[in-house]
Amino acid sequence: MSREVGVKKWSISRMFIYLFLALISLASLFPFYWMFVMATSPSSAYNSIPPTMIPGSQLVENFQKVLGMIPFFQSMLNTLIVCSVVTVVVLFISSLAGFGFAKFRFPGKNIFFFAILFTMIIPPQLGLIPQYLLVAKAGLLDHLFAAMFLFFLNPLGIFLMRQYINQAVPDELIDAAKLDGCSNFRIYWRVVLPIILPAFATLGIIVFTSVWGEFLWQFTVLRDPSSYTIQVALASMNTAHRVDFGMLLSGVFWATVPLIVVFLMFNRLFISSIAEGSVK
Repeated sequence: MSREVGVKKWSISRMFIYLFLALISLASLFPFYWMFVMATSPSSAYNSIPPTMIPGSQLVENFQKVLGMIPFFQSMLNTLIVCSVVTVVVLFISSLAGFGFAKFRFPGKNIFFFAILFTMIIPPQLGLIPQYLLVAKAGLLDHLFAAMFLFFLNPLGIFLMRQYINQAVPDELIDAAKLDGCSNFRIYWRVVLPIILPAFATLGIIVFTSVWGEFLWQFTVLRDPSSYTIQVALASMNTAHRVDFGMLLSGVFWATVPLIVVFLMFNRLFISSIAEGSVK
């Protein structure tokens, strides 16, 4: 009898947990749904009372307006190039630096590590003017490389990789590879890299999405429409007198699709990384 009561209480508590998670999920997805509704509706629906909650039929028409105002596909390609290059470089540098900080001893190791972490609390806006002057003097304005190189060194990525490698890669495995005659880089490439793929997926998603949403620095160094990233191109559609919200949110909707695709592609590795962390 007591067992049946315990099962009943457990089932009720589990039901409330699932109900709470479902409500949180709906609340998280609502902004994306509302963006889709506005992307399929005329601009007047943005300020309608009561608010419009049913998708309209102007998704194609609004997107055609976007194509007529900005080089959308060129901007998307520029953004994909910037985000992909930055993500690959950050993953390589962060994992290599994290491996060094986790498994090697050298003078000033802790000082260097905390100095890198200290840069995380410095607002990026403080360095905007000197960084712009350096880029201008180097003749890199309106070049995609100017929108990339500032993000190659990622303190958060180094910290995450250092912590993950420190827990996931046993010291005995490193010692065994050294006894077999492996160099430090070969140990990193052949031993460490296959183990930290889940952490790669996690950090890759974080970096890709953060660079995709970056606006201030890209807006500062990219002035030629042919070099615009999608964030700068969408911002250029705002006019001083009138904003077509249906057109603008249509562009935002299609600019969000690649982020969803990237997350779905690496979702399994992302979840496995979280699961391994919780088990550890």
